[in-house]
Amino acid sequence: MDSSLITGLVIKGSRNLFLLRLSNAQGEEIECRIKGKVLKDIKGYYNPLAPGDMVHIKDGQIIGLKERRNEFARYNQKGRSPQLLAANLDLILCITSPLSPPFRPRFLDRALLQAEIAGIPAVIVCNKEDLIKDSFDPDYEERLSDYERIGYRVFRISALTGEGLNELKIFIEGKFSMLLGQSGVGKSSLIKALIPDLDIRIGSINEKYDRGNHTTTQGILLEENSTGGSIRIIDTPGIRRFVPVGIPASDLILYMKEFSTLAGKCSYGLSCSHQSEPGCKILEAVSAGFIHEDRWMSFLRIKDEINPGLL
Repeated sequence: MDSSLITGLVIKGSRNLFLLRLSNAQGEEIECRIKGKVLKDIKGYYNPLAPGDMVHIKDGQIIGLKERRNEFARYNQKGRSPQLLAANLDLILCITSPLSPPFRPRFLDRALLQAEIAGIPAVIVCNKEDLIKDSFDPDYEERLSDYERIGYRVFRISALTGEGLNELKIFIEGKFSMLLGQSGVGKSSLIKALIPDLDIRIGSINEKYDRGNHTTTQGILLEENSTGGSIRIIDTPGIRRFVPVGIPASDLILYMKEFSTLAGKCSYGLSCSHQSEPGCKILEAVSAGFIHEDRWMSFLRIKDEINPGLL
């Protein structure tokens, strides 16, 4: 064993400079670059490393990557390649809001799908519940109920008032989690509420477009350790459009919970497009209410977006 070889945890990084926490008694943090700017066996990604990665370090340079337990990525349109957001996770927290910005189930469907592809458990966290305390939106309530029906846990919280925070905090303690959501849904406010001692910036809503202004420009690992438990969260930049990666369009049906049990059972088998064919079990399930019509529409849109060259 090379005594000069040490390991470190990626806290954050961009381009070729990464902040690492060393796996030693002191847990010191250092900045390192990748030796030669290219890591062996890391090909095809927009970025070579992400928060949560464990790396090998020698002489102040990153020379290798420890095998990942899992990885969470999305398609980066600018780079035209998969972008890693986090690695070695226990849980994905899909953050949404009922208002300001409005509830967007299409984004949730994509985020939940990518969690299924990655094999990482996911829950839905509805922030800003204080905004609808005195009102009732039947569409919002119906969609949340449907997510619960198909097997996703839903947390209703308010980072502003503290509603539901204790239940969520107990649930994520001891787990390595990642926050994922569009700009403006309150990820930074939520982290500030969960870990009050952190010094982070909280953004405002762009009133013209009713969406958030970016306050997080790169993924970063944030931690709190206390006698009451530990919280480890990766905060990610707000994402306006999420395109999943990692599977061919033909396998999409296998990764959406209520669709997967019907895979291959249509009259046209696995070649069914699930749009108009007679004997399509997916269409029958939509008509029967077993599959929500909006989820079916998401399924068709995602199927058209998946790039077969990015598996």
